[in-house]
Amino acid sequence: MSTGAARGTRERLVVVGGDAAGMSAASQARRLKGPDELEIVAFERGHFSSFSACGIPYWVGGDVTERDALIARTPEEHRARDIDLRMRTEVTEIDLAGGRVRARDVDSGAQSWTSYDKLVIGTGARPIRPELPGIDAPGVHGVQTLDDGQALLDTLARTRGRRAVVVGAGYIGVEMAEALINRGYEVTVVNRGREPMSTLDPDMGRMVHEAMEGLGITMVDDAEVTEVLTGDDGRVRAVATRDAEFPADVVVLGIGVRPETRLAEAAGLPIGAHGGLLTDLAMRVRGHGNIWAGGDCVEVLDLVSGQERHIPLGTHANKHGQVVGTNVGGGYATFPGVVGTAVSKVCDLEIARTGLREKDARRAGLRFVTATIESTSRAGYYPDASPMTVKMLAERRTGRLLGVQIVGREGAGKRVDIAAVALTAGMTVEQMTALDLGYAPPFSPVWDPVLVAARKAAREVERQR
Repeated sequence: MSTGAARGTRERLVVVGGDAAGMSAASQARRLKGPDELEIVAFERGHFSSFSACGIPYWVGGDVTERDALIARTPEEHRARDIDLRMRTEVTEIDLAGGRVRARDVDSGAQSWTSYDKLVIGTGARPIRPELPGIDAPGVHGVQTLDDGQALLDTLARTRGRRAVVVGAGYIGVEMAEALINRGYEVTVVNRGREPMSTLDPDMGRMVHEAMEGLGITMVDDAEVTEVLTGDDGRVRAVATRDAEFPADVVVLGIGVRPETRLAEAAGLPIGAHGGLLTDLAMRVRGHGNIWAGGDCVEVLDLVSGQERHIPLGTHANKHGQVVGTNVGGGYATFPGVVGTAVSKVCDLEIARTGLREKDARRAGLRFVTATIESTSRAGYYPDASPMTVKMLAERRTGRLLGVQIVGREGAGKRVDIAAVALTAGMTVEQMTALDLGYAPPFSPVWDPVLVAARKAAREVERQR
């Protein structure tokens, strides 16, 4: 019998996945319940725990010099808090009926079962790796974990040539392209879309395109990779599309990620339309009272569209972990949803978005207006004022804010947080125009660019009523 009752009054929490969501949940549960009440066993198949995947492009590019700077808490630190974290151990099966998981030691192959009273799934996401000829050749890298980052750096150190091809132009693709430029590589980005950063509308993505070309990156848009070509030694030598070949000594896949839910799906747990686990507001897996999930392996509610989405970001994963750990530990917490806020950069160009793009709004059946304005980060007369473009979407009838995209130089990106708060509060663009934002010439024009966009959007809403 593998229950808490069989072990006395102490329950056992098993955590699958040793990064942001899983270990945040474990740590929060430990804060609420001591080792005499709750035993915590966590499994991580990699070499590292609680690390920042978002920081990997900056480590590869040399902005972050030490790998360990990306590690928030080591396995030893977790164990010192009475969390039995078992590294290089992969969970291969969840037995729901038996209340246990099967785990395999990655190095020795030894397998064993561990029973649980409560289970947390934090298996993250896996890089999309299309089934193409040559895709598994040496020199082709996905970048999702510190192990992946180290493998890429090892390849860069061994490779004599200086030609790199990045496949995909989303956040990871764009950031890795800049990282490789910083490493002295000739970089070509092969992008399936019309413009880079498909999280933006194409008119805003065009500015990112221009900035990337300004860095010396060769942009190939509206192109789909058909094959990775290899040399006599079996290593990558080029990337092929239908129309051309692009020489490569190293290839980085920046196509995006999918929820890593194969383990959960095999166990019969509910999976959503985007491939992520489905949970309730308490992050409990739907239909299972003693199983929780969080991080990149789950789908979340979009507060703007009212639909489920998969948004893999470390900010969400850590919040999920806090909610899960609180509930596992006997408290009560909920995760209401997201508005889809993200920020990135190419060199000194800052790129930010929150809420819905035009195609998201159409997909949700919303009628909307748009407003795009040009402004500056500071008062125009103040030294180093830099240009920025703000695009805003508002619901046509109500004026409800639907989304904001910002592209500009220093001081542009984090302005998106104003819009994120407004979206969360359900504000209209007319209401936004009255926001009492901080002003001084070194920080903003007298009318902040986000408010200028809100004024223009409000006029457009009124015009089309």
